[in-house]
Amino acid sequence: MELDEAGEPARSPGDPEAGGPPPAEPAADGPAEQAEPANGLAERTTGTPATPGAPAGSSSEPAASAEPVASAASGGTSGDAAIPPGSSNGAVAPANESPADSGDAPTERAVPAEAASGPADPADEPPAPGTTGPAATESGAPPAEPAKKSRTGRNLPAAIGVGVVLGGMVLLSLYTVKVIFLAVMAVFLILGLREMTDAFKAREIQVPLLPLAAGLLAAAVGAYWWGAEPLLAITALTVLTVLVWRMADGPTDGYVRDVTAGVFITGYVVLMGGIVALLMAPHDGDDRIVIFIATTVASDIGGYFAGTFLGRHKLVPRISPKKTWEGAAGSIITCMLIGGWLVWWLLNDGQVWQGAIIGAAAAVVAIAGDLIVSMIKRDLGLKDMGNLLPGHGGVMDRLDSLIATAPVVWVLLEIFVPAG
Repeated sequence: MELDEAGEPARSPGDPEAGGPPPAEPAADGPAEQAEPANGLAERTTGTPATPGAPAGSSSEPAASAEPVASAASGGTSGDAAIPPGSSNGAVAPANESPADSGDAPTERAVPAEAASGPADPADEPPAPGTTGPAATESGAPPAEPAKKSRTGRNLPAAIGVGVVLGGMVLLSLYTVKVIFLAVMAVFLILGLREMTDAFKAREIQVPLLPLAAGLLAAAVGAYWWGAEPLLAITALTVLTVLVWRMADGPTDGYVRDVTAGVFITGYVVLMGGIVALLMAPHDGDDRIVIFIATTVASDIGGYFAGTFLGRHKLVPRISPKKTWEGAAGSIITCMLIGGWLVWWLLNDGQVWQGAIIGAAAAVVAIAGDLIVSMIKRDLGLKDMGNLLPGHGGVMDRLDSLIATAPVVWVLLEIFVPAG
């Protein structure tokens, strides 16, 4: 038989004669929390538990009459005694002895972590589905909603507003003093020139802006007052000026690249601006300009709505993923209707069929002009040529179709209804 340090026979903790508690059964819902002794008395190093009312160090047996500790100390609802950790006989303080009488600190029930730390901070909560952050800002105000966009990603209210303002400027200038429209056109074309020269810098292409702007003004004025022959001469002189300007302006590296871009802009913007001036020159030039602009805008509007609601088959996804064959058909039909009506209504001896042909041709060329600028932007790595016009992008994003349509409308009008 083994003896303990006091010379008494050693007994197992589960032996009833040892005065210890039976082995604890594990709780069904998780590990049981160990309760602290109610009176704060701990087992001494000798292993003999302290008995209430007995002298310190006595080895008397545990008091059998000791009442169980209150349920607040053990966390239970029955009269079972709380067992101090490491106790060999489970002796406890009597239930009728208060903490004040014993001089020990009161026993506190274990509090769950969530209750102890208070309510959770809303900022720590994960965002609700469909949101990207807290439902409101720190000031309590809900976050501002972004501007609503159409199915094509365009800010439609802004685009309509800008279109109405530009249309009002055109009509007001045309039907008051036509020269005012000439000045407005020149200003917008020069802004377009600036956007293009800045865009080419993305590929380190240096195009001189000043000679191009001077050539554009000269082409518009010469075509309006003196006709097509001066326009051709001014265009050729503009090309020569760009070649000389670039030669004197920088090193030889990239010369061919830069002047090629300059010649392209001369034919694409400068010459087209002169052709618009030719359209405006006759006595009914204001009506001809309205036909030219209205049919081109009708192409954009008809193509937009037809492509948005009916578009299924991509037109040229490699260049413009949003353009569809259905949108192109909508552009052509809308332009034919508008062109046939306006030519018959505004021009003397104008026929509906003539306007329908002009509208169809204008729609095809307007789509091509839009694709040309899309190709340029893709090559330069740009989304828009600028951001001057909300909902449209840059000036060239708005003028791309008009620039391409101008020579076609001018030629067909001269064939069908020559200016008197």
